[in-house]
Amino acid sequence: MDIKQIDYILELANVKNFNRASENLFISQPTLTYQIRLVEEEIKFQLFDRSPKGAVLTTAGEQFCTTLRNIRDELKRAIEQGQNFSSKYHANISIGLPMRSALYFLPEAIEIFERDNEGISITPHFLPLYDFSSFLKGEEDIFFARLQDVKHIPEIKIHRLFESKIYLITEKNDELAAKKIIKTEDLKGRILMVGGGSPPELKIVQERIIRAINIQHFNSNDRETTLTNIKAHKGVCLAPGFLNDHNGEFAWTLFDCTEKISCVLCTHASEQREDVHAFVRLLQKTYKRHIEFMA
Repeated sequence: MDIKQIDYILELANVKNFNRASENLFISQPTLTYQIRLVEEEIKFQLFDRSPKGAVLTTAGEQFCTTLRNIRDELKRAIEQGQNFSSKYHANISIGLPMRSALYFLPEAIEIFERDNEGISITPHFLPLYDFSSFLKGEEDIFFARLQDVKHIPEIKIHRLFESKIYLITEKNDELAAKKIIKTEDLKGRILMVGGGSPPELKIVQERIIRAINIQHFNSNDRETTLTNIKAHKGVCLAPGFLNDHNGEFAWTLFDCTEKISCVLCTHASEQREDVHAFVRLLQKTYKRHIEFMA
């Protein structure tokens, strides 16, 4: 089955009439009928129930067309991206990260790099937090990670980037948001959300607080649930600074602890392209220049 046949099926499914569908597709009605029959023979089930009144999708056909629409949309995007790329770029560097805030200065670095390196594109891939399986399969050239997660992985090269401190997230009008730094005793009487994929460094801080002041706490499944619970006045939470999206919705106040989370960029050990290493160096330089941002 090819892309034209996908278009034929989806148009017929939409108008439910062979004559009208063939007119919309600028082909003859016998051609459309023949192509639909070819596909049904290939996939070995019937897509349409035919009648003098027209053509209606079978139950299997409805399910099949749902998948076809997604395939066509993805293919259309892929073609458009390819056309854009071929007209402007001759090389591409892909970088994997969990969310834009993890590399807050990535847009700035992309702008500088593409301006100074005409014809080279930087493409971000947004992936699940702490999941670097696609990078290990070679789908990304550069990957943002916690040092703790990748330091024992062979066949990669680690590039230090910054140390992410730990912050308390509250609503902006919370009295704790007025403080410059939050201490453990400031959390007395509060409810602390824990868990939700917290890295080991953060779990150590959470456990120390719980032991020190016997604070009420409960598990929150993920970052979005945690932020929703903060808005619902159900508690506060601690988080590494690299998760701060800086949209001003919440107050992020530095927490008084020595723990930090080492954030790094990874490249493949076999990577020989100077362009890739140049972009890594640019990101390192960008974060070094904005060191006050991480304080």
